[in-house]
Amino acid sequence: MLSVRQMNESMNAQILMIEDDERLAKMVGDYLRQSGFVFSHAADGSAGLSAVQKDGPNLVILDLMLPDMDGLQVCQKIRALPGELGRTPVLMLTAKGDPMDRIVGLELGADDYLPKPFEPRELLARIRAILRRQTDAVSGKNTRMQFGSLEVDRDARTVSVKGQVCELTSYQFDLLVAMADRAGRVLSRDQIMEAVRGRELEAFDRSIDVHMGRIRMAIEEDPKLPERILTVRGVGYVFAKQQK
Repeated sequence: MLSVRQMNESMNAQILMIEDDERLAKMVGDYLRQSGFVFSHAADGSAGLSAVQKDGPNLVILDLMLPDMDGLQVCQKIRALPGELGRTPVLMLTAKGDPMDRIVGLELGADDYLPKPFEPRELLARIRAILRRQTDAVSGKNTRMQFGSLEVDRDARTVSVKGQVCELTSYQFDLLVAMADRAGRVLSRDQIMEAVRGRELEAFDRSIDVHMGRIRMAIEEDPKLPERILTVRGVGYVFAKQQK
C-alpha cells in the first residue's frame, strides 16, 4: 500500500517516456499509471522534444538509443529550452555495464540514470526520489541562502552569481542545496548521495564527481581553482562558508 507521501508525490505528476520500444513503453506506462502518475509516450526524439514543449512534464524518462537522434542529443536540446522547461528532470536509460554512457549523460545534463534491463520498482523509486527532492527543497526553512555573490533560492529553484542566473539541472540544484545546508562540513560522496536521494538507490560514485564539476562550471569564477566547492582528497567535498 502507498504511503500518504508517496500518493502525494504521484498525484497528477506527469511522466513523459521517450522510447522506441513500444512494448517496454506500454509496460512502464501501465505500471506508472497504477502508481498514480499521468503517463505519456513519444517514440522518437523529435516527438519527445515536441511533447516536452507542449505538455511541460514533471519528469522525462529518456532512452539513450532512439531512431532519429540519440538520447544525448535530446537531453542537450531539453537543457537548451527556455525557463522551467530547460530544467525538466531527465532520467536516462543507459546500456547496462557501460559507465561512459552514464558519465556522458550526466555531463550533458541528465539528473539520474538507470541501466537496462531494469526492474519497474527501481524505476518507480528513482522517479519518486527525484520528485521528493523537488518537494523537500521547496519546503525548506531557509527559502533563500546567500553566500557572498552566490544566492540560492529554494522556492524558485534558481541559483545566481552576481545576479546572473546559473544553469543547473534539477539534481545539480539539489546537490548544491545539500552542500550549502551543511556548509563547512566535509562530506563523503556517500553522505552527499544519502542527503540527496537516500540509501535505497544504487550509488554510482563517479556521478557525484561529474555533477560537482558541472556545478563548479556554473558557480565558480575559475572552475579549475574553485573557492566555493572544495575537494578534500581521499574524503569528499566541502562547501566553503567563506571564499578564499
